Amino acid sequence: MHTVAVLGAGKIGRMVAHMLGHSGSYKVRLADVVAEAPKKVAAKTPNVTAHTVDLAQEKTLEPVLAGATAVLSCLPFECNPFIAAQAVKYDQHYLDLTEDVETTRAVLKNVERSSKAFIPQCGLAPGFITIVGVHLMKGMTDVEGLKLRVGALPRYPSNMLRYNLTWSTEGLINEYGNPCEVLRDGEVQTVLPLEGLEELMIDGARYEAFNTSGGLGSLCYTLKGRVKNLDYKSIRYPGHNQLIRFLYNDLKMNDDRENLRVIFERSLPGTFQDVVVVFVSAVGKQDGYYVERTYARAVHHQHLQGENWSAIQITTAAGITAVLDLLLEGQTPQKGFVRQEDVSYQQFISNRFGKYYA
Repeated sequence: MHTVAVLGAGKIGRMVAHMLGHSGSYKVRLADVVAEAPKKVAAKTPNVTAHTVDLAQEKTLEPVLAGATAVLSCLPFECNPFIAAQAVKYDQHYLDLTEDVETTRAVLKNVERSSKAFIPQCGLAPGFITIVGVHLMKGMTDVEGLKLRVGALPRYPSNMLRYNLTWSTEGLINEYGNPCEVLRDGEVQTVLPLEGLEELMIDGARYEAFNTSGGLGSLCYTLKGRVKNLDYKSIRYPGHNQLIRFLYNDLKMNDDRENLRVIFERSLPGTFQDVVVVFVSAVGKQDGYYVERTYARAVHHQHLQGENWSAIQITTAAGITAVLDLLLEGQTPQKGFVRQEDVSYQQFISNRFGKYYA
């Protein structure tokens, strides 16, 4: 069995450890600054051991990282550059979940010093959404547009925002407030978050979508010159965008993110009864015909091994665990920066973890 280190025993880290531990192929060292968090997971999950770490005390990482094949960071995004440097020190593969653009750039500064693979942004968006987008384009020429849309939504919304906290509050605030990269006429451009409001109909349900930051990962630069227009938008229930723009723009809460975090966490309850909606559309020419290919899926929360897991936990953890499997099976590059668009859709969706998207 492969020994891997999973840093962070929060919502996603717990799910990652659960999937890997129950697979029978991995010994998981699950670590967190809060000692009880990994202990609770280890007590009910096979092949998982609990560890306590303090990033301010580097020596606490040695029992977790030494001898591990790979390190998977499920920590807050600002921790990832430090963990990437540790991956170089311990000569191991590095994977993370961040959607934060600047963090990824800092992580990748370590690549040239490493003999192993660095695979950031392995979650849902960026991550699986990127893999699907590139897959839909295969065989197309003159690709006019590639639209990537994702929403992690409560199944039973009960407030005016029609939203519950299902993942990182800091990540949510950043994606609503940071500039968004897009392709326009084949060139990388920056657009404002919360703009570009559009309506979507998926399986008879009505949604809205608007610009948010970070969902494309490296895709703009990979597809520059190959795709005319490319963008990523978050899916929400109708009416959400108007209220968020009021908060961010009219009340200027984008300039006071710490208090906005307090407001969100005080006022928006979390939920494990959610649905992840994925919609991808590619438009171009195939065999001389003007065609559109579309991928649309809804993944719901599920009971696994007697425990309810949210859809965002399942889809995010499935992203990083499937890519880890493919990496260790030799189905991705083994060294350097591995982009999500380098991962085969067919191999991913056929994987035991990727199957949660099937």
